[in-house]
Formats: sequence, structure tokens, C-alpha cells
Amino acid sequence: MSALICGSLAFDTIMVFEDRFKHHILPDKVHILNVAFLVPKMRREFGGCAGNIAYNLHLLGGEPIPMGTVGQDFQSYRDHFSALGIRLDQVRQLDDMFTAQAFITTDLDANQITAFHPGAMMQSHLNHVRDVKGVRFGIVAPDGRDAMLQNAREFKEIGVPFVFDPGQAMPLFNGEEFRTFIEGATYVTVNDYESELLSERTGWGPSEIAKRVDAYVVTKGAEGAVIYSSDGETHIPAATPDRIFDPTGCGDAFRAGLIYGLMNNMDYATSGRIGSLCGSIKIAEHGTQNHRFSQAEFAERFRVAFGYAY
Repeated sequence: MSALICGSLAFDTIMVFEDRFKHHILPDKVHILNVAFLVPKMRREFGGCAGNIAYNLHLLGGEPIPMGTVGQDFQSYRDHFSALGIRLDQVRQLDDMFTAQAFITTDLDANQITAFHPGAMMQSHLNHVRDVKGVRFGIVAPDGRDAMLQNAREFKEIGVPFVFDPGQAMPLFNGEEFRTFIEGATYVTVNDYESELLSERTGWGPSEIAKRVDAYVVTKGAEGAVIYSSDGETHIPAATPDRIFDPTGCGDAFRAGLIYGLMNNMDYATSGRIGSLCGSIKIAEHGTQNHRFSQAEFAERFRVAFGYAY
């Protein structure tokens, strides 16, 4: 069962600030903000929402089809995914542009400040959901504005259930556009901060959003997640990580687990727990695609963490 993963493929430059932002950003001076952070540790990683979700879904045994637009510098990423056996026939390369680049600074409290150059991602509307055959499920993850609008519309037109995940693209849309996304989607997933913004933009609280989709999923970091549906509120506990190294990409890992559960007709409690465990495994490693596990290893970790087998 193939899942079309629409969103960004990017290179992440991840820097670690060995202090806390709150010690250097004064709340009453943000209108004249001028700060510099010394970041002695830096890595360049494969990333982007579509790339990260596809990577984790592949580890779980799913069949992801990432769809996005990349630039002239994509070859190392292509080699990485080809070696894993992740198909790339829906990834379009534009040789006069760069692949999207994220520059992420993380402090000791796991807070993040990110600068993002979209590059070729801004042309991702050149791809079409309707042209991909054999898709059973999809996600509209952060991408170019035009592509997100188009992808959501085409998923709805061809009758393929999909997740709407606005993520970092929250600033690109107004309330009316968010309401259209929600009413066309099967599921919506956001973190708790994005949930507040979504309610502010749409005028709909979580229960009102949940009435318009099969489920509204709000992740809460170390506090787990809440899934709002016609069954009420399903509270998902956070899985305990072996260690906490890097939160970058944990949300994408959660979404991959959620998608895997939903595609395999699992209930919300189990689907959410698969997502929670994926996130906890990812946070224990640097970067967004450096963690590894076999399907058998994951199943055993799930049983130990939650007391039952999925």
C-alpha cells in the first residue's frame, strides 16, 4: 500500500548553541532584536518534511512515495534514498536552482530557531497528485504554498484519504484557506503551538476541527499527544527515549508512525503510540535520518513501552 508523501526535501544544517536562548533574548527588547549565537557544533543532514516522513515510514515497513522538487545539488540525497530502496520517480530536479536548505539552531532546552531557503521547493506545484497511480493514502506536509493548495485539492478530487500537516507553512495561509484545507482533509495533525495558531486563524477550537475530519491530532512533545475524534479525546503517552540528543525531525517521525497505523487500519490509540515511539527513537540520535531499527525491533520496543503488541 503506497503513501504519497507531498512536501519538502531539504538539507538541514544543524547547529548547537551550548546555552539557552532565554539568557540572550530579552522579552522587552524583541522589537530591536540583534543577537548572535556561537555554535561550535554543526552538521549537515538529509531532511525536509517529505524526506523525513518517507524515511521513517520505510523503516516501519511502509511504501512511501516522496513527491517534491529539488535542485542541482540533490545527488547525495538521491544516492541516500536509492540505497534504501525508496522510490524517487515523483521527485523533480531543477538544475538551475538549489535544493531547499534549513539552518537550524538548537539550544540546551531543545528550543529551535530556524532559517529556511525554499529554493526549488517553490516550484513543487509542477508535480501533480492526480498523475501518481496506485496511491492509497497521502499527506500534504509543508511545501510551496501553491503546491499545498493544489495537492490537497487533487487528493480530494481523486478520493484518496490524506493528512493535512501545515507545520512550518502556517504563515502562508489565511483563515479561509485553512478552513478549506480542513474541510477537504481526512486527518489534520499539528503540534500544540500550531494548534493555537490554527484555532486563531480559523475561529475553530479542537473539537470543532475534529467535527470536520476523521481525527484531529495534536502533539505535545514530552507530554505525548491528544487525538480528537468522534470517539472523544484519545490521550497518547510519550514513549521514553533512551536519551535526548536532537528534537529535529521528531514531529515527522511521529507523522510517519501515525500514517503507518492508519494505513493498516489500527485504532487511534495504537496509531498514535506508533508515532510516539518513532519520535522517541529519533530524538535519541543526531539528525533526522540517522536512526535505524528493524520492524521486529520496533515491534518489541512497542510491546515493552506500551504493554501490548500492535
